[in-house]
Amino acid sequence: MSGAVASAEEASRQSRRGASVITYLEAGSKSLAAAPLVLLHGIGSAARSFRFQLDGLSSRRRVIAWDAPGYGGSTALTPLSPTAEDYAARLLALLDDLEIERCHLLGHSLGCLMAARFALRHPGRVQTLSLCGIATGHGPLAAEERQKLLDQRVNDVNTMGPKEMAAKRGPRLCAPGAAPETIQRVIDTMSSVRPDGYAQAARMLSTGDTKADVAALPADLSLQIVYGEADVITPPARNLEVAALRPGVRVTAIPAAGHALYLEQPEAFNKAIENFL
Repeated sequence: MSGAVASAEEASRQSRRGASVITYLEAGSKSLAAAPLVLLHGIGSAARSFRFQLDGLSSRRRVIAWDAPGYGGSTALTPLSPTAEDYAARLLALLDDLEIERCHLLGHSLGCLMAARFALRHPGRVQTLSLCGIATGHGPLAAEERQKLLDQRVNDVNTMGPKEMAAKRGPRLCAPGAAPETIQRVIDTMSSVRPDGYAQAARMLSTGDTKADVAALPADLSLQIVYGEADVITPPARNLEVAALRPGVRVTAIPAAGHALYLEQPEAFNKAIENFL
């Protein structure tokens, strides 16, 4: 069963289905009429990274940020090499448990792979889809290149450990000149990843293809793309490639923001999301 409504500052809640647990943060009242907003984080992150969205977007709707399977207190998926389909299935169970029939769905980075696949499989459950700092997945790459990228990620977390990996990778997620406290927040969150969940997510990234899923989405599904102008992880050009698949899609570029755009420029990011919703 799901936990009670929580503010962004409270401890995470649990959704339990048999032996599987998903932990999540929630802000806003269940009595609000607007459809809830559900937030899916990236490969080196967690639900708590969305604190500014939980605080800033919850006056008009419930806002839920999950810890993906294998992150936080969430149970890892059963397959050693899960696909986006497996994460979408776990998200469906969470929404059912929280009695959310229809939501605004937002994915950041790796979360875009999960969000796009969920919207493709369950379009009736998604009112709008927001893809931010899009990780397009390595599925279309040659097998040798995919394996090289996968091995690098898995070796990093296994040999360096989460803390050393975060110190190495974390600063690259932020734009030049980012506030030191923002960079530290990114590093702290990445330091908390679990190697098992991170490795599973890396394997999903290795086979995923966000562009294929976006191209197959129903034409009437409202989609927006938001990216940081200084993003070197998922550069602007990559986000625009996805946008080109959907003529008329809303695209917002956030100035002075890197890959961690919702942490670096939360006011501009929240404004873009609220205006779209």
